[in-house]
Amino acid sequence: MDLNNRHGIVTGAGQGIGRALAVELAGQGGHLLLVGRTEETLTETAKRVEAAGGTAEILVQDLGRPEAIDAVLAAVEPWDTVDTLVNNAGNVRAGRLEETTAADVQSMIDLNLVAPLQLTRALLPKLRASTGESGSLILNISSEIALVAMPFYAVYAATKSGVAAFGEAMRRELSGTGVHVATVYPGATDTDMMASQNADWERRPVSAVVADVLAGLAADEHEITATAPEAHDTHRLNATDPLKVDAAIVPGLDDLEAAVKDHRSI
Repeated sequence: MDLNNRHGIVTGAGQGIGRALAVELAGQGGHLLLVGRTEETLTETAKRVEAAGGTAEILVQDLGRPEAIDAVLAAVEPWDTVDTLVNNAGNVRAGRLEETTAADVQSMIDLNLVAPLQLTRALLPKLRASTGESGSLILNISSEIALVAMPFYAVYAATKSGVAAFGEAMRRELSGTGVHVATVYPGATDTDMMASQNADWERRPVSAVVADVLAGLAADEHEITATAPEAHDTHRLNATDPLKVDAAIVPGLDDLEAAVKDHRSI
């Protein structure tokens, strides 16, 4: 993928992976619509985008609400080109399923899964019309949990697995159209979203995750695993012999539950 001079939308752009991707696109001349829930953090990202050489507009919206999709469409309606969509916004609430409120379940479904589907659906006409020489890009941020589903994250795992399957289906549906669909699988990353849990998971720097994303896109990859290399054996084992992964996880269930019981970004 040629990422020069992109015109696109980055959701969840106020922090973490979304902010870092926005700054990288800005460094290649990008003009970006930064979407998120908090004006202060979006404004900070916009400053970093401009410092990196790009330009930015901000849109304060909770993408978990249906009306936010129309707001994004209205914001980019004047643009001649929309060739990039980064579906990054997400939230999490860990814990036993029966102890998770219905509201928290719905919040994860609405933001993590429904929002990227609906935003992609709404923007596809512009993405198709903007392929040009470099092609358009839909970049979906899933999670390592779609490769190895973890206990106490059942709803989050379901939504991120849905994002992965959505990307696979759309990659095939859009084959030959000039719209490149890529799905990213970050592992535990050192972001604010991870701050409220205490599991013994090594958190990769955001810069390492984004470097993997950029390398994957440069190689025209569609499935980009942005996790620590030592985790790849577990991914493969889970695909071929998941009960062995169960056997490794189950003895530590009580400790894991205690470590993630307060993990919440909703």
